[in-house]
Amino acid sequence: MIFGMFGKKPSGSSGGEDHDEEEEVDLVSFQGALNGKSADLQANAKLAQIGLIPAKEFVTDALSRRAELVRIDIKGEKAQSTLSVDGVAYAGSRMPRPQAVAITQIMKLLAGLDPKNKASAQSGGLKSDYEGHPWEITVETTPQAEGVERLTLRFRDLKAKLTTLDELGFPGFVRQKIRERTPQRKGLVIVAGLPGSGVTTTTFAVIRGVDMYMYSCMSIAKLGSREIINCTPFVEQEGDSLAQTIARVQRAEADILFVDPIKSAEYAKLLVDNCDALTLVAEMPAKDASAAVAQLAVWVGDNAKVAESIQLVLSSKLIRQLCDDCKEAFRPNPKLLAKVGLPPETKVLYKKGDTPVDEKTGQEGEPCGKCGGIGYHGRVAMIEMLEGTDGMREVIQQQPTPDAIKSQMRKEGMQTLQKDGMRLVVEGKTSLEELQRVFSAGAS
Repeated sequence: MIFGMFGKKPSGSSGGEDHDEEEEVDLVSFQGALNGKSADLQANAKLAQIGLIPAKEFVTDALSRRAELVRIDIKGEKAQSTLSVDGVAYAGSRMPRPQAVAITQIMKLLAGLDPKNKASAQSGGLKSDYEGHPWEITVETTPQAEGVERLTLRFRDLKAKLTTLDELGFPGFVRQKIRERTPQRKGLVIVAGLPGSGVTTTTFAVIRGVDMYMYSCMSIAKLGSREIINCTPFVEQEGDSLAQTIARVQRAEADILFVDPIKSAEYAKLLVDNCDALTLVAEMPAKDASAAVAQLAVWVGDNAKVAESIQLVLSSKLIRQLCDDCKEAFRPNPKLLAKVGLPPETKVLYKKGDTPVDEKTGQEGEPCGKCGGIGYHGRVAMIEMLEGTDGMREVIQQQPTPDAIKSQMRKEGMQTLQKDGMRLVVEGKTSLEELQRVFSAGAS
């Protein structure tokens, strides 16, 4: 049985206390593992019988609520699900342990993983269809105490138009700066972000932002299921080192090379040592641009080299968008404007809409049909952009700490996450409350 996540039915279901039966919904269709392995349901008939329909109901419930992630944790004889909608965690449904185990095992089987292996972490994925929409589901299992596993499912809408800088909401001047900096044939262009922050999507969008008619872009990065039409795959020769591969790309007269994420000191040193005749573009796990540069300095151990190599470091942080169907406008108090640093001539801001209340009965009406009463629908990126200016290079050489780098960014008027967040507030795309939530201590 589904409909347990927020205590309501999926969008399109009819509610009301006089309904004895839940309206039928079309369940998600699973269409094969990404690794090409076929799920032998006949050989696993018992598992399929007890797990397939509950798994379909569970995934359908999550997708109907726009979840980008859902997790099942087993504790004792019960299991609790948690889902993330627009980056905010919500408690989901509870279920008996056997049902959670069955869902976990069948999802592993469908994703081409080994259902019998419960001692090792596994990761895979499967293609699916929900309401005529193609989805990619990443399936991850992690061993826990008492011989159980944690199941994590991540959902990617393959029709979502978030492939270009424009679609991601990058301001025009930031898009122009990326176009100017990427084809310089030297240095690093880094996209920094934590897992789940959209860093990979942003990195691919940066590559797609290259003017393919003017510049040559090649790639040795692992692309997965994503495509980059204007970036030519470069075939690495067996036995070649990264330095030798980069040298071969240079001889092929490329302007830009897309490489794998920077995740270690050894790899960081190799890139910094080999970016003097080619622009290297990579993502890097870090909470923001200043943290990425500071970590790079620690890994490389040569501040001068790092300072010289930095062309551009971009970082984005996702923030919830106000629901267009129920957001409410209000006239801000001048003291509030002064406190948050907005221009005094700001006439209107927007906030989350409240669920309507019947004046006669005092009962709450139906929540917004688009957002389900959450007040937010979807997310938009706040953008940070650190440029390799003379002043920034001097700071990186002398004191490459996140605080010193942030201070220099503000001094030079560079784009910061906080600055871009206020732009989104003024444009009515998000609220001051949401901005405060995102930047408060411990907010994800």
